[in-house]
Amino acid sequence: MSHANAVLTPRTRSRLARIVDDGFTYASAAKMFMVSPRTAKKWADRYRHKGPAGMADRSSRPKTSPTRTRPEVVRQIVRLRWRHRLGPVQIGGRLDLQPSTVHAVLVRCGINRLSHIDRVTGGP
Repeated sequence: MSHANAVLTPRTRSRLARIVDDGFTYASAAKMFMVSPRTAKKWADRYRHKGPAGMADRSSRPKTSPTRTRPEVVRQIVRLRWRHRLGPVQIGGRLDLQPSTVHAVLVRCGINRLSHIDRVTGGP
């Protein structure tokens, strides 16, 4: 779904692409829809290759995250958090990681606050 201030919605993208297919240049079509010629070319090409289905919004999530923290390091961080109740700075010092990285892992695992862990029993 396009955001509220988007210049091109899926419907207007299709209109732009059809105008280009009718013989208008990318620059003139772009001027009509108040976008750059590069954007007009992108949507026209996508319409040619995928048809109307290509006009829908796509996810901006990356396909891979090569720098994501490795699972074995995540396990070490979680183990230190549960067993020793250490914070991101202390865990980062022990594992030679940045505290911001440790905090991001703790947030992802849902144990970023010590109040999320029962201090007596160790249970959530």
